Amino acid sequence: MRKFLDENFLLNSKTAETLYHEYAKSMPIIDYHCHLPQQEIAEDKNFDNLTQIWLYGDHYKWRAMRTNGVNEKYCTGNATDYKKFEQWAATVPYTLRNPLYHWTHLELQRYFDVHEILNAASSKKIYEECSEKLRSKEYSVKNLLRKMKVAAVCTTDDPVDNLAYHQQIKEQGFEIQVLPAFRPDQAMNVSDAAKFIAYTHKLEAASNTSISNFADFTKAIRNRHDFFAFMGCNVSDHGIEELYADNYTEAEIAAIFTKIYGGKELSADEQRKFKSAMLIFFAELDHEKGWVQQFHLGALRNNNGRMLVTLGPDTGFDSIGDFQQGRSLSTFLSRLDTNNKLTKTIIYNLNPSDNELFATMIGNYNDGTTPGKVQWGSGWWFLDQKDGMTKQMDALSNMGLLSRFVGMLTDSRSFLSFPRHEYFRRILCNLFGEEIENGELPNDIAWTGKVIQDICYHNAKNYFGY
Repeated sequence: MRKFLDENFLLNSKTAETLYHEYAKSMPIIDYHCHLPQQEIAEDKNFDNLTQIWLYGDHYKWRAMRTNGVNEKYCTGNATDYKKFEQWAATVPYTLRNPLYHWTHLELQRYFDVHEILNAASSKKIYEECSEKLRSKEYSVKNLLRKMKVAAVCTTDDPVDNLAYHQQIKEQGFEIQVLPAFRPDQAMNVSDAAKFIAYTHKLEAASNTSISNFADFTKAIRNRHDFFAFMGCNVSDHGIEELYADNYTEAEIAAIFTKIYGGKELSADEQRKFKSAMLIFFAELDHEKGWVQQFHLGALRNNNGRMLVTLGPDTGFDSIGDFQQGRSLSTFLSRLDTNNKLTKTIIYNLNPSDNELFATMIGNYNDGTTPGKVQWGSGWWFLDQKDGMTKQMDALSNMGLLSRFVGMLTDSRSFLSFPRHEYFRRILCNLFGEEIENGELPNDIAWTGKVIQDICYHNAKNYFGY
């Protein structure tokens, strides 16, 4: 029987061990999509205790704790930090076969050199030991990034953000690139007139542009897009249910903007037309500057209405949606490609039933100008686990070129999340190692090792230019 989480964790052959330890393990990390708070990087923050860095804002852990019968005061409520950690520690033994069990113990090992199993009995010792380390300079935010060999990080930022902390990081001369990503979801969210008007006023202030019509609105967005580019941004991101690709005319969109900016609610058809127009506008801006655009598709968000009112969005009440993706995705990409305005693109699906759809869709728009110009992104959110990542890579291998894949990202708000790259790399090496051992692939370790290093690091470095 093998020891839990030993040095060959998830590596089930000697070849997999060689590929991981000699090729994948030491590669730097490019985390091209995450939600790390840039203020904490700029201030090189030290956390007071393990709860603050590990449980604050982590809806994965909150969902598990709620399912385990833990009261909300220990998740998002007013319980003390230690009491919250105590409840998490008591929950961990019940997460067996959930990726949280692996992530939790990987993070304890990699950051703190703690090899004990976390449970109710060990919680106090582990909490005190890790919290004491976190208060030392060695465990400041920047040093945590250095410890994991992070080369670049892309945060997620609204067009109205002033990026002041990004500027501060830039002026500090921090050797790790910390760059903004343009996330304009609110600029196309027209489901509520009052909220859209309030957002438009913020956009006015941020862009120093008076907005009275749709032309002014797009001018203001272009202003912010230019500013993000000035700040080093070359990535956009959209978190939407589906790619909207309805037909529209410019006159229709101008009239729709006038209607909602006048305080009138839009019909479902009008909302879709406006979103379709805005997505094309964003994509054309990205193409002008040679940015990479990302689309995270398929999340059904904020399902629990009662908890949305109580806690707000992004608190752990989201799920996989069953939206139809194929036709609109094809229509959207075709419009851009036909007009020679399709920039480098990454599409992510949340519903695993769409795996083969996404794996085949990217092949329709790769035109030979850039290796892997249109990418299918790594297993995302609920698929960010062993089974989900394996199925994604298997489908991509069967229907595309895994060798041109830009690899893993954390999509995380936690500075302790970077062992997820290790998790991915071990799974990747095991896939190749198993097929070499079975005679399904040639025993060419040097070439296979190069392909693995490309997927882990070089493909992303070349694709994003970091």
